Formats: sequence, C-alpha cells, structure tokens
Amino acid sequence: MKATFVSREKNDVKFTMEFTAEEFEQAQIKAYQKSKDQFAIDGFRKGKAPRSIIERKYGEGIFFEDALDELFREEYPKALAELDLEVIDSPAAEFTQLKKGEGFTATITVACFPVVEVKDYKGVEIEKVEQEVKDEDVENEMTQLQSRNARMVSVDREAQDGDTVYFDYAGFVGEEQFEGGTAEKQTLKLGSGMFIPGFEEQLIGCKAEEDKDVKVTFPEEYHAEDLAGKDAVFHCHIHEVREEQLPELNDDFAQDVSEYDTLDELKAKTRERLQDTADKSAVAKMKDLAMEKVMAANEVEAPISLVNDEIDRMIQEFQQQLMYSGMRLDDYFQYTGTKMEDFREQVRPDAEKSVKTRILLMGIVNQENLDVTDEEMEEELALMAKQYGTEVEQIKSMIGESNLSYFKKDMQVKKAIDLVYDNAVQTKKAEEEK
Repeated sequence: MKATFVSREKNDVKFTMEFTAEEFEQAQIKAYQKSKDQFAIDGFRKGKAPRSIIERKYGEGIFFEDALDELFREEYPKALAELDLEVIDSPAAEFTQLKKGEGFTATITVACFPVVEVKDYKGVEIEKVEQEVKDEDVENEMTQLQSRNARMVSVDREAQDGDTVYFDYAGFVGEEQFEGGTAEKQTLKLGSGMFIPGFEEQLIGCKAEEDKDVKVTFPEEYHAEDLAGKDAVFHCHIHEVREEQLPELNDDFAQDVSEYDTLDELKAKTRERLQDTADKSAVAKMKDLAMEKVMAANEVEAPISLVNDEIDRMIQEFQQQLMYSGMRLDDYFQYTGTKMEDFREQVRPDAEKSVKTRILLMGIVNQENLDVTDEEMEEELALMAKQYGTEVEQIKSMIGESNLSYFKKDMQVKKAIDLVYDNAVQTKKAEEEK
C-alpha cells in the first residue's frame, strides 16, 4: 500500500491509498477463508466449495466488500501514521473501479486535528507566584503524622466529641422498620458528620453497654424519597467507646515513623519536601497563567467531535473518582437530582477550554518543530515504570503500541508548555514590589 497526501482544507484532509493487484487478491483470499462456511453450493459440503465456484454463482465481486474491510483494518492506521495524521472523525472513501486481478486506489477524506498559526506566545507577562512554607505548615504535617500513628484505646467514660463509638442501630419511621436503616458493630467518629444532622450529637454522653434512642428528621432533599422529610427513631446499643491517643512528638517518635534520628531533622526534611511541592505547584500555576494569556491572544474553534471526546474522558475520570469513594455515577445523579445530559452540559465549558488549549499547544509544536527523541521517550517510560513499580515493557504494553504516538504527542505538548513558560516575563504584584 502506498499512501499519498493530496490536500488539506481547514480540518479536512484528503489522501490516497494505492493497493496493488496482489494486495487486493490476498485480501480476497482471506475474505473467502473467513466466510466460505456461509455458502451452500449444490454438490459441495458446506464450507468446501472452491472460491471460483462461489464467484461464478454470486459474481466475481462477492468477496470485494470483505476484502476492502480487511485491507482498511490493517492499512488505514499505517497510512495515518505514515502521513502523521491525527484524525478526529470517521473517514469517507471513494474507490476507483474494482476489478478482479487489478489494483485500485482509495481516496480518503477525513477530519483531522486542527492546525493553527499561533501568535504572541513568547514574552507573555504573568504574575510571579511564590509559595513559602511556614512553620505552621510543618506543624500541621507533624499533627497529621501524629494522627496517622494514633492508637484507639477503649475508655470507661461517657462518649465525647471526637471519640469513636462501636454500636448497633435500627431505624424506625413510626412502628415500621425501614430498609437500609439497620446495622451491627458499626464505627462512628462523633463530630465527623457522616450521619444525618442531629444524629451524632445525641450519642455524646453515652457509655459502653448503654441503649439510646436517637430521634432525627431526614432532610427534605434526602436521596431516599420515601424517607425525605420524615421523623425517625434509631434504637442504638453502644458496645464500646474509644478515644484517640496521640504519640508524643519527640526524637523517639521521629525514629519510629521515619529514617531520621531526631525530631528536628524530621521537621527540616518535611519543610524541604513541602517547599519542593510548593515550588512545583507555583510553577504549574504560572504555566496556567501563561497559557491563559496565549488563549486570550488567539481565537480558535473547538470541533464538536473533540469536545465530546473530552467530555467522555472527563466523565470516565469522574466515575473513577466516585468509585474510590464507593459511589456509582447513577448514585451521584440520584443524590444530586441531575441526569447525564445535565452533567455533560455542566462540564462542556471546561472541555472546550481543554480542547482549545491543546489545539494551540499543537500549533506551537508545529511552529517550533518540537520533536521527542527515542531517548526522551524511553526516559519518560522508565520514569513511569518506576512510579508504578514495574518494567518499561509492561508500561508499553499498558499504553499499547498503537497509542505510543499519542503518548509522544503528549510529550510534545509538555515541551510547548515549557517553551511558553520559559519565554514568559514574570512580574511581581504591586504589594510585593512595595
């Protein structure tokens, strides 16, 4: 197959794919082998009729369509890769006359990723972002480290705000016990807000082995319509009250939770880590500011197909986030009283912005001839492998051979962002200058 670029008009690209007679013949043979069992020919067992007999009865073009499908499935992606085309829609194809024993040419017209001329992307002015780690930030980290290493200790006293209770409960509306309102040996940190309003406060003051009736009113907007706005009673039995005991912040603590010998050393390394994270966050914010300036200076259209693809990606990402919280997308829609259509329209502006940004960045890639070497690809893949604790070949397998070109484009986009940022002019805010 020979692929030849013909023309480009806005986003529509035209190119040809030329197939030899031998290529067309081999595709017909494959089509015959796959479908011969479907033909019943007098004098032959099913699937045993020669190809020539089938063609004589049904016409010599009987296998043409399947042969074309076979050729396009294998050769169309190769043509796109050879011509370096990133398509965003399904192609339309026109063929020269198909004849047995002859080659043919397919003329393809397909919408591709927009190519734009980007202006004013060097020398944009952005406010300098600086994030200094303070003593209280380090202390907050120590407090969180304390909490993560705290012990839960059973106490023989009344439950207080912040304690954790282990209890059974059964919920009733009137005399009827409602579905989903009963559980045993549940844990609840008082003051966490995990239960409906008014529930947790009534458990404060309870002791182990006590019974308590908790009276609440379900919110009007409660997700279960049969309970929304209704009064209910939860019959609770407290099994145990536990309090959180924090370890003392000292050198022993530092040795227990880290590789450092002293608390001062742990704090110093924590400050370094927080400052490194803050510096990276500041750079990311300034890169966003720089790209916003570039977007303001360039008007681009976001193709509907690309926007819809981006919305689909955002929905998939949101679904994964919900799964980590133990929730499904359908549950989210039920709780919020929305539908998929509402969600798609809600995220559409962000999707359009994301698509426009990528169009501009790919334009900069083309104008600056930003390429990614094989060595840079291997380094990035090795970094990913290290992050995931696996081998480079496994990462390649996860990405897929056909998607490595998109991975490369993502690296080119990062280079374009870095170029815009490196050439930006950073200015301080007025109060900082003063």
